[in-house]
Amino acid sequence: MSQAVQTTQSAGDVPKVELNPGARHVKRIVIADPLLSEGLSLLDAEPSLRVEDQTEATRDELRLALRGAAAIIVRSRTRVDAELLEAGDALEVIGRAGVGVDNIDLEAATRRGIAVLNVPGANTVSTAELAFGLILAAARRIAEADRSLRDGGWERKRLRGAQLKGKVLGVVRAGRIGAEVIRRARAFGLEILVYDPYLTPERAHDLGLELLDLEELLARSDVVTLHVPRNETTEGMIGAAQLDRMKDDAILINAARGGLVDEAALAEALASGSIAAAGLDVYVEEPLPPDSPLRDAPNLVMTPHLGASTEEAQREVSRQIALAVRSALVSADFGPALNAPYVGQGDLTRMAPVLSLGTHLGRLLAAITGGRCQRLDIGYAGPLDEILRPLAAGAMEGFLESAVDQPLNLVNALALAGDRGIDVGRVRIGDVADYTNYVELRAIVGPDQTVVGGALLGEGHHPRIVRIGGFHVDTAPDGVLLLVRNRDVPGVVGEVATKLGAEGINIGEYHLARNADAGRALGVITLDGEVPNRVMAELRGLPAVEEVLQVSFGT
Repeated sequence: MSQAVQTTQSAGDVPKVELNPGARHVKRIVIADPLLSEGLSLLDAEPSLRVEDQTEATRDELRLALRGAAAIIVRSRTRVDAELLEAGDALEVIGRAGVGVDNIDLEAATRRGIAVLNVPGANTVSTAELAFGLILAAARRIAEADRSLRDGGWERKRLRGAQLKGKVLGVVRAGRIGAEVIRRARAFGLEILVYDPYLTPERAHDLGLELLDLEELLARSDVVTLHVPRNETTEGMIGAAQLDRMKDDAILINAARGGLVDEAALAEALASGSIAAAGLDVYVEEPLPPDSPLRDAPNLVMTPHLGASTEEAQREVSRQIALAVRSALVSADFGPALNAPYVGQGDLTRMAPVLSLGTHLGRLLAAITGGRCQRLDIGYAGPLDEILRPLAAGAMEGFLESAVDQPLNLVNALALAGDRGIDVGRVRIGDVADYTNYVELRAIVGPDQTVVGGALLGEGHHPRIVRIGGFHVDTAPDGVLLLVRNRDVPGVVGEVATKLGAEGINIGEYHLARNADAGRALGVITLDGEVPNRVMAELRGLPAVEEVLQVSFGT
């Protein structure tokens, strides 16, 4: 550490260990579960951040410590539920030093606009090695042989195991960890089968893998190893019916997530000889309860969730989550976020002008529609391939900002839109003449539609509003914009300008768009300040004026 650890406490406060006591008026990061020095030193070195060690805090103390904190970093011990999130009134980031986020209420965090970061690649090799270790231990009955020898036995004949070479390994999901297991399996001479609904047949062929459905994989494999996340579709995916489909000399390995396997059914299958052996590193309830049926199951090798428990993995996990949290808080890089429509910092830099334009158009559309919308379609024409989802979030952030009281940002904008019954559509549109980057928002309420469009112009990517309804306009989304829709008759521009001038309201631009066929005109006026309600009423009272709206874009 670059600075000495200092403990501070005042009346009524939670004791805090400040790892960077010199920093003040900065963003606080609460460390709820132990993090190695490789990570802490990266955070401590950033002067705009202050790290507080709350690893020994009680639940109540942690809730108090979260007040005003910008981030919390946890491992698997601390449960970040709705209660803890409520205490974190200024939280921007939750960092999970590991892969799974079962201990984090992802939905509640999203609705509060808090980005959830994890580090899925940091412990890949360590977890894969443990999975393969369980395969070897189960196949050669290593743990049972060790116990027997320590008890005075020498049971070479009874403890005969199975050779791996020439056997069939069934890998359920060939992601990062599954792929590492496959690499090791090939070195042992195993034939590889894969069940992975996200892997295309073409990609499987390129990798030299035989792609099957789950039922066939279970029936053909001598060893089945699971490497899937726990979610609604995977929870309990290996139950009594699936175990019954496996060979009676097969081995089941789960070093992924607890809850993928029906533990009572597995204990029964092992006891009855329906399968030969199993290896587990994860469980539905951790620590494993004393009355778990697994404790008495034969031919079962168990480890206490050791997949990431190597020095190398822990150093890399600590380093990577520290880098991710630091980048999020200091550089607004939310690339690793699980619940945010972000891309990496490099792409975000290129996308920022388009995202800003989308937010401005959302504000404009909300002012025109009065915030009424059943469906909002976001269209984009331009060279940015991965922008539609973050663009939709940015547009919805602008559309909802005057309608919601809670914090609103790109993390929760789409979720809050869903709460309000607003469907969001995203579509690539064809090239739009004269515009390299063009954004169009369409609000739909019943049979009615309202459209606004904007573009980036020139090498400086200057944002311009170029369409409002059926009118083609050209104005910057800066300051205050006054929209005056009127009958297309002489004198309106002069009357509007005169009233604004009489009130000392300075006009930056007055763009007049006309629809001769409809006999209507739209005045788009940029102003230095907002128009008082009294003046707005006077403008609406002008004989030819039909509607007056104003929208503030800030500075």
